[in-house]
Amino acid sequence: MTSEPPPFPPPFLPYGRQTIEDDDVAAVAEALRADFLTTGPTVEAFETAFKRKVGAEHAIAVANGTATLHLAMLALEIGEGDVCIAPSVTFLATANCARYVGAEVVFADVDPTSGLMTPETLAQALARAGDRRVKAVLPVHLRGDVCDLPALRAMAQAAGAVLVEDAPHALGSIATFDGVAHPVGDGAYSAFASFSFHPVKTMATGEGGMLTTNDAGLAARARSLRGHGMVRPPGSDPWWYEMPEIGFNYRLPDVLCALGLSQLAKLDRFVARRRALTARYAARLADLSPIVRLASSPAWSNPALHLLTVLIDFEGAATSRRAVVERLKTAGIGSQVHYIPVHRQPYYVNRYGPLDLPGADAWYDRCLTLPLYPTMADGDVDRVVDALAEALGR
Repeated sequence: MTSEPPPFPPPFLPYGRQTIEDDDVAAVAEALRADFLTTGPTVEAFETAFKRKVGAEHAIAVANGTATLHLAMLALEIGEGDVCIAPSVTFLATANCARYVGAEVVFADVDPTSGLMTPETLAQALARAGDRRVKAVLPVHLRGDVCDLPALRAMAQAAGAVLVEDAPHALGSIATFDGVAHPVGDGAYSAFASFSFHPVKTMATGEGGMLTTNDAGLAARARSLRGHGMVRPPGSDPWWYEMPEIGFNYRLPDVLCALGLSQLAKLDRFVARRRALTARYAARLADLSPIVRLASSPAWSNPALHLLTVLIDFEGAATSRRAVVERLKTAGIGSQVHYIPVHRQPYYVNRYGPLDLPGADAWYDRCLTLPLYPTMADGDVDRVVDALAEALGR
């Protein structure tokens, strides 16, 4: 009698991943056969489709999400002697973009249950900025949930600053203020909104990003700076170009824009699936309360979650986050921490000294990101929650 072979283990579930389908591959192949691999018509086509999707007047395709923030700082003429306020719970690029142009960073605390900058934490950061010249406030729509943009804009304007929305997590998210629904990126409250198309984001181009704005002057300046600062004055010879100021090579090639166009056409489907999976997580995670809870979502925010983040009372569960992460990995489930507060990074500690931001620290101590991406099955959510329960000894 022969024994049955052991069953194949279930596939590993990363915390996030791209969804690439046959028509995406075909779109890239078509672009490879076209006349332009870069600086061609597909770039403008992608920008046009994107600005229509989010309701903005202008969209500028850029090499990656970090480059979008750098261009925003340059276009706004932020530099030495200026201050930018950024939340500490974010990726490094939010703060680093200010340093790229010589500005200083004042870190804002966050709500410990949502990870978002709030009017209260912005007020504290403005107070710490003192009489220095604050030029920009950079709210981060963490996980896909939207910050209180009307309140933050009013406070920024009173300080002589503008908002730059750091929105790589929030493509497809909707915020309703005063009865009006605003797609993230529509420019109703900010000078710029910044997006990323890294593979784990809501849609992917491999690397890539987009800036949106309703200001034609800012859009023109960002476009120039994206291409080395080169301009062609009206009426000049067709080969002529001038560089009034130095720029960068932050262009996004046609090949990646072709993938972006294909992915953008599926955005609504991707968002719907993410919301359905999030609802299933919410129902299943209720069984692990109060040890585990979903990160909180403001009343005005209808997010297209990029990250499914839970807050865990590791002490109450008599375990550590590292132990939980390792147990999940053994069960074939990936997880991640978003993020180590930036004010704790050695570069910023050396520059500004230690900083007490209790909300950011409390968020970091409890947060864990679980798998969320459109090709997950409902049963994958059950598998993740069951493994988490076992990892916590529940």
